[in-house]
Amino acid sequence: MDTAHASASALAPARAPAHDLTPSRASRTPTRPAAGDVHVWFVRPPRSGSVPRSPGADAGTAADSGFTAPDSGLSVAELRRAASFARAGDGDVYATAHAALRRLLGGYLGRPPAGLTFVREPCPGCSGPHGRPAVVQTDDAPTLHFSLAHSRGLIAVAVAPRVIGVDVERLPSTGTVEACARALHTRERAELAAVPPEERQAYFGRLWTRKEAYLKALGTGLSRHPRIDYLGADLRRRPARWAVLDLPAGPEHTAAVAVDGARPDRVTVRWLPAHRPGDGPAAPDAAYGSTTDRSPR
Repeated sequence: MDTAHASASALAPARAPAHDLTPSRASRTPTRPAAGDVHVWFVRPPRSGSVPRSPGADAGTAADSGFTAPDSGLSVAELRRAASFARAGDGDVYATAHAALRRLLGGYLGRPPAGLTFVREPCPGCSGPHGRPAVVQTDDAPTLHFSLAHSRGLIAVAVAPRVIGVDVERLPSTGTVEACARALHTRERAELAAVPPEERQAYFGRLWTRKEAYLKALGTGLSRHPRIDYLGADLRRRPARWAVLDLPAGPEHTAAVAVDGARPDRVTVRWLPAHRPGDGPAAPDAAYGSTTDRSPR
């Protein structure tokens, strides 16, 4: 769902240890995150209508997405999916998100973006082929896990050497908060009700992104009712064996990441320029600004 939120003051989890955010430089070539690290990449999707449509293409065809396989790395299935959206802007966001995912994973794995193959892991609930997405690796290196999310105005890709989930949401309307609050855990609803009215949109956004990041990491998504698990301010009551962290995502969005196991030693957040048709090949050696959160142990 496209809920989101946030003011700058809403970026730190309530009653959580303060993060020591220090500026750093991103590597010119992505290197695999170390055992205790998490990499998060944010991408601004193109403005609606800024991706040129293919002249003469029939609506609903791969060509009509405005992206082509050679310059985006997208598969035929992804191109068709991008072209299937009723609103062209939604298709552009989908295509930009999946092109960014391919560029990043291709850099980490040392493979062409178009050469990557994606599969679904078994669902933890029914063992069907619709669990967490995974990339097929051709070497003996440790598995590289990833998660992709996008909301209005922002795309997020998270990468780690362990199971991970990420979510990003735009600031929700007051009506969305009121309608969706009933889907929260009982304690979360009580916390939300105790927040001053002017802060509830941001607070709800933080709750919801933690919840979706966690459910994506589990591999169930929203097929597991969001009311079951508590992801509120009391860290002691959150799911055991999982670390769920808020991410700095700017004044109009909130974001969160969930990883299997202990809290990460380091979370590095970078901004990746969007790659669109006509831009030419993506520059693998571009240096991107980044922020490193040296998570307290």
